[in-house]
Amino acid sequence: MKNILIVGGAGYIGSYMCKYLAKNGYHPIVLDNLVYGHRQAVKWGPFIAGQMADTKLLDQIFKEHPIAAVMHFAAFCYVGESVEDPGKYYQNNVAATITLLEEMLKKNIKNFIFSSSCAVYGEPVEIPITEQHPYNPINPYGRSKLMVEQILQDFRAAYGLEYVALRYFNAAGADPEGEIGEEHNPETHLIPLVLKTALGQRETINIFGDDYATKDGTCIRDYIHIDDLAQAHLLALDRLLNGLPGGQYNLGNGDGYSVKEVIEVARNITSKQIPAKIVERRPGDPAVLIGSSEKAFKELGWKPQFADLNAIVETAWQWHKTHPNGYPSN
Repeated sequence: MKNILIVGGAGYIGSYMCKYLAKNGYHPIVLDNLVYGHRQAVKWGPFIAGQMADTKLLDQIFKEHPIAAVMHFAAFCYVGESVEDPGKYYQNNVAATITLLEEMLKKNIKNFIFSSSCAVYGEPVEIPITEQHPYNPINPYGRSKLMVEQILQDFRAAYGLEYVALRYFNAAGADPEGEIGEEHNPETHLIPLVLKTALGQRETINIFGDDYATKDGTCIRDYIHIDDLAQAHLLALDRLLNGLPGGQYNLGNGDGYSVKEVIEVARNITSKQIPAKIVERRPGDPAVLIGSSEKAFKELGWKPQFADLNAIVETAWQWHKTHPNGYPSN
């Protein structure tokens, strides 16, 4: 069983990745500072509490465990906070990642899978968004992701580091077996906010504008299930371990759903009214964000299994119903 270091492995996507790797014959080792992660979500390998910029800790981990590859899920990811406190984002998302990469290279570990974002593209100039779309991130969060991708390109050219950068659109859903789900504090993602409203934990769900140039006036987004994200990461890992070149790949469904459509699907699945309220637009919200994943289909052999919005919301609802207050000790 090859050891895979999962940095940020106590978070929403990282913890599910650990389960997925363990099911597929790998041994995940989690490094997480628990700023946003949950210790209770780490069940499929050893847990190490600490920072990815702690060189002594990284040296110890790499000496004690022969690591075949590193997966990075440890970025801060609140867009609004990145605007208010960019230093926090550049320090963690960029500077700490450089430290991690340098420690990897010292131990001759040269396979790296990076959790990137569609935020590297900024305002779309064409839909669907392909990997050839211009890069124009509009906030420090998106810029930090693009900076790391550029650093990875330079490290590949200079040091032989091989990497895959996976650009997510909107991660959603929960573990179909009910063990891992989405719990953020604060919560900013639409589907969990809608489901918290269904549970009576919120009075209403806000719809930020209903006058966009879309079919029902609300923003359209591309949602991707965490199981499909995990599948893509595993395929990327296998690609690197088989000596094939890496690169950048979009991960999305290629189909968009409006805010009103998400709420209506949630009403049908939960059998709850889910009150909604139209409020002012948020600055910088594009009307439509839909990604093309053709490159991932062709080069990685990726085949999403939860492409339907109903399936995504259903798994999320099952988790939120059984974990109304999040993970047990929280």
